[in-house]
Amino acid sequence: MTTILSATAPTCFEIKSANLPLVALLLKSTDLDRLSQELTLRFGDMPDFFDHDPLVVDLSPLGLCGVDAASSAAMKAAPPIDFSALVALLRGYRLQPLAVRGGSDAEMAAALAAGLVAAPDALVQRTTEPRVADTTTEQTASAPVPLPSPAPGALVIDKPLRSGQQVYARGRDLVVMAMVNPGAEVIADGHIHVYAPLRGKAIAGARGNGDARIFALSMAPELISIAGIYRTSETPLPAAVQGKAAQVRLVAQADGDKLMIDPMGV
Repeated sequence: MTTILSATAPTCFEIKSANLPLVALLLKSTDLDRLSQELTLRFGDMPDFFDHDPLVVDLSPLGLCGVDAASSAAMKAAPPIDFSALVALLRGYRLQPLAVRGGSDAEMAAALAAGLVAAPDALVQRTTEPRVADTTTEQTASAPVPLPSPAPGALVIDKPLRSGQQVYARGRDLVVMAMVNPGAEVIADGHIHVYAPLRGKAIAGARGNGDARIFALSMAPELISIAGIYRTSETPLPAAVQGKAAQVRLVAQADGDKLMIDPMGV
């Protein structure tokens, strides 16, 4: 027999479960000067890229750096993290550090003393696509800040983009119907489609979406980047894709995420 019990609910508040989308900073070095330099290089010309996004600092990559004797010795010699300085640095980029995960006992204690909270159950999005046949060009570099996948919809640009112009499709894909000239920059949290020559910079998956791709009818960029993994024109593209229809995607491999550049049939 079911028994129904009477109860009194509070009138001024309720307690409910909630999910908060977080930016994750995967910290790979305790050198905050170097971190500051790389943040400036990546986001210095985009002061409004973040919009006071809550952030979790993921320290687990620090524990993966000691894979050989040399790197292990370097890690032991590395200074401890100044979490107060780290929080101030990140706030300068309109980020709101709230939590920390993946550190040693000493690191977690220092983080908590700086006002962060422990979030051991926070899930960090990482590229999960399996390795494919080695028939394409591969390039690699360092990666920052994974985030949730962008919402559906696309920003469509009909006019050519001149040097110095920048377009950012926040939370969606970007479609450009005209040329992206050298010195111009197209950025999207999702995919980037350029139905014309791509000769400037293209940054897809800008907030960490490793599934994002870059498509162009004539691939000749100054820089291409997906989820922080980037390649510049200092290393020329192979003839199979230079100036031709191609796509760029990110693939997770044993030695790190890599950009894969594939020709497309037209």
